[in-house]
Amino acid sequence: MQVVESGGGLVQPGGSLMLSCAASGFIASDNLIQWFRQVPGKEREPVVGIDSMNSMLHYKGFTGGRFTVSRDNAKNTVYLQMNRLKPEDTAVYYCRANIRGRYVWGNGTLVTVSS
Repeated sequence: MQVVESGGGLVQPGGSLMLSCAASGFIASDNLIQWFRQVPGKEREPVVGIDSMNSMLHYKGFTGGRFTVSRDNAKNTVYLQMNRLKPEDTAVYYCRANIRGRYVWGNGTLVTVSS
């Protein structure tokens, strides 16, 4: 079982970016999939998640609507849509699957917001 993130890169302030989390070895839609991010020198923090009931979970500090999550069951992939990006959104973004209490992390994808 694994998840692989992709889609990171350099984006200008105010821009948008969509990250992908491709799952393999399990059915993503049957499990809680969460996006986290980590800024160098800081703890990894949860951003948003989507559960098996297709409910979106927003975590503290990320309730303003700039970050949304969706999934494509046919592709077994979960997406993180990020809008109105700010320089402080620069971080490594990780996907994590919670499979009946077992956590499966990806290796992350770097997002840099800079002009």
